[in-house]
Amino acid sequence: MKNLTDALLTWYAQNGRDLPWRTKGGAAPDAYAVWVSEIMLQQTTVQTVHDYFLKWMRRFPTITALAEASLDEVLHAWQGLGYYTRAKKMHECAHVVVEVYGGHFPADRKKLLELPGIGPYTASSICAFAFNQPETVVDGNVIRVIARLYGIQNEINKNDIYERAQKLTSLTHGADYASAIMDLGATVCRPQNPLCMICPWVQACEAAKRGIAEEIPVLKKLAKKKKEGVVLAVWDKKGNLFIQKRKGKGLLSGLWELPWTDDGMHFPFESKWTDHHKKIRHVFTHFDLTLSLFSTTVESTPPALKDGTFVSKAELSTYAFSTLMKKVLKALP
Repeated sequence: MKNLTDALLTWYAQNGRDLPWRTKGGAAPDAYAVWVSEIMLQQTTVQTVHDYFLKWMRRFPTITALAEASLDEVLHAWQGLGYYTRAKKMHECAHVVVEVYGGHFPADRKKLLELPGIGPYTASSICAFAFNQPETVVDGNVIRVIARLYGIQNEINKNDIYERAQKLTSLTHGADYASAIMDLGATVCRPQNPLCMICPWVQACEAAKRGIAEEIPVLKKLAKKKKEGVVLAVWDKKGNLFIQKRKGKGLLSGLWELPWTDDGMHFPFESKWTDHHKKIRHVFTHFDLTLSLFSTTVESTPPALKDGTFVSKAELSTYAFSTLMKKVLKALP
């Protein structure tokens, strides 16, 4: 195992990616930056996160700056990344870290797990990348690398993958090793067309020996539900658009939106609705959504539309909208 670990670390020193939240040769100097990158990278690609991370760090350079910002500011900065619960939990977590730990993340996995929005994966990542601890960090890239290394052709068991990965984790170079195995999966042990001949583990890799790398890993695919509904552009006589803030703690809560439904052609009030024959499609984690765009003009705010406001088109850019709503706004006539 040590030979594999050492070989990977040597490969990483020469071939590892240069990323703005990463430090080669040891722990990153700023646990806050590590945490921001890890939250952003959840279900989002490195390519997408790169620019968002740089903009975020300019806007909120410290965890104190993030804690002092309003939630609306945070959500506005997060626009386009999706899964907005992440941003809300970050804001909540920032307050706790500032108030309880004086603005410094604890270098303790158990304490990290007590913070809002930090689960086992993120806690391990912070311990490894920010504090150089020998934590085993397992993401999709690592699952693929380990499954191929051992030639696992059954449906993936994450506990089994973790145990195998843990035995390879460097005890002295936690940060570099965690980065190395992720980079190996991202740049060499790719989902399609893996570059086996330049892999530092090719001699030990069972999948490479048997020529079955692209058949591994075997992941369980969940069928997505399909939902349809309407999204409503309600204008006043001055040409201002009605928007409202989504309440609750669920999907997209705290963001601004046009009235919409995902369960059929339901309209909140009677009016002369114009069907624009436009379909707005958006893919969420567990379902695919299609909205039909309708519009109307009203004399005053209908009682059915609550807790909202009419704003000019020029003002829309100052509000935090989800990616779904940005698609809707782009489709407006």
